[in-house]
Amino acid sequence: MKLRIDDITAEEREISFAEPEQDINRTLARGALHEYFIKAPVQVSLSYYRAGTEVFVSGTLDAATTAACSRCVEEFDLPSHRRFRYVLAPKAMNDENDLALRAEDLEFSFYQGDEIDLTPLIREQALLALAERPLCREECRGLCPQCGANLNEGDCGCIIGGLDPRLAVLRNLKVGR
Repeated sequence: MKLRIDDITAEEREISFAEPEQDINRTLARGALHEYFIKAPVQVSLSYYRAGTEVFVSGTLDAATTAACSRCVEEFDLPSHRRFRYVLAPKAMNDENDLALRAEDLEFSFYQGDEIDLTPLIREQALLALAERPLCREECRGLCPQCGANLNEGDCGCIIGGLDPRLAVLRNLKVGR
């Protein structure tokens, strides 16, 4: 989705649109969030207006997401919702000497030319809406460290505890003082 700068006025306008999920899913598959998959286009509602050369954008996005639980690896539906806002300024205003990042800078970005491409901003917000470690439920017991059985489906019978067999050789290690 692109906004033409000349069409943005001081009067606030609202739009809603669907951002295709394919690009976001490619980004997810390549990165650290590969346990997520967005099932349908991301629904975006936003309002925008201009004050001088700065453009103010705020909105929400909703995504139907499937995730793999970080404990038991079972897939589950995880709807994502996020509110966001940006202040966009012309790239020419960017001062190369001002490199310190402040908290309010996280909502600040630049545009170049006579259009603002919202796609990278929407993609960024869709990724930020995802939990770092998705859980199918808070009390998820995960997988047995010995046999790999899903402990949410019942006990596997393995005796858990004691020394990890891979570290048993260290039991006989003598450390001199």
